Amino acid sequence: MSELLDQNEIDALLTAVDEGHVETSGEAQTQVFTRHGTTGAMDVQVRAYDFKRPDRVNKDHMRALEQLHESFSRNFGAALSGFLRTIVEVKVANIEQMTFSELTCSLPNPTCFNLLSVAPLDGSFCLEISPLITYPVLDRLLGGSNTDLFIPQRPLTAIELRLVSRIIDRACSAMQEAWAGVVALDVHLRDSESNPQLVQVVPPNEVVVVVGFELKMGSRAGTMSLCVPYNVIEPVLDQLTNPAWDAHTRTETNDRLRGQIARQLEQTKLTLSSVLADTTIRLNELLNLEAGDIIVTDKPADAPLTMLVEGKRKYVGHLGQFKGSRAFKVQRPFEVKDRV
Repeated sequence: MSELLDQNEIDALLTAVDEGHVETSGEAQTQVFTRHGTTGAMDVQVRAYDFKRPDRVNKDHMRALEQLHESFSRNFGAALSGFLRTIVEVKVANIEQMTFSELTCSLPNPTCFNLLSVAPLDGSFCLEISPLITYPVLDRLLGGSNTDLFIPQRPLTAIELRLVSRIIDRACSAMQEAWAGVVALDVHLRDSESNPQLVQVVPPNEVVVVVGFELKMGSRAGTMSLCVPYNVIEPVLDQLTNPAWDAHTRTETNDRLRGQIARQLEQTKLTLSSVLADTTIRLNELLNLEAGDIIVTDKPADAPLTMLVEGKRKYVGHLGQFKGSRAFKVQRPFEVKDRV
């Protein structure tokens, strides 16, 4: 039967070890236990694993999710630029795995935290937009110039939430387009909250994929975070690495972008003008001009005129009248050889 040591003997033994009077077995080779048996630590590569934060989404799936949301960022940036009538840049900044509690603790409070329903998937995505870009967007919608804009530290009001919901609706449409090659999602805003820590869409220790975005609008910039819970996308993870989806995404993305750009350009307003005639006069004649004076040019009265679109000559025609208003009748496109 082994002898038990009292506390004084234990302290004496530890002191002897520290002073080098007792040999230890620390120089022995560390044994690593594997499925193939026991081996030395130098023969295998050992990687630290945190059981509190397991990496449940592999690297291939993470790359596929990053590529998918790069398509989302382009679509959302184009839609937001057309809605705000200014250039808005949206790009993916980072993508990582973490627990849901780590995400909620890292977000500011208050903020704009939105829950998105993603039927037919069981669960919700979370979309957080930083106040640093939320309030400049609201100021733009209300006709402001974002000059010396103060960012208040308070939750959004009911009117502001209604305006933000129009931004979220465009994000939902862009997300549906981005995920169309994987699964047909019906994405819409379910609820909004100012304190992320009050929202529990998944357990606190559940693994989520967080996609970080950077938004720039003029001199203003902010972040946006999309939380994708693992248990929500688990049924469709295998479809993310399908080569057919990758090819479909590349071909469909260009077509969608062309269509979106064309639709935005169709609503652009252009300035049209027409030059009646050109002539030269002396400076003293200009100074002596009075009401009723007539300026005669060398251009015949029945000569065609040129229509200018944003200052560029585009069409040739005649000036007339239509229903009591001045009108221009287009005859043909302008050619370089024309001298009108």
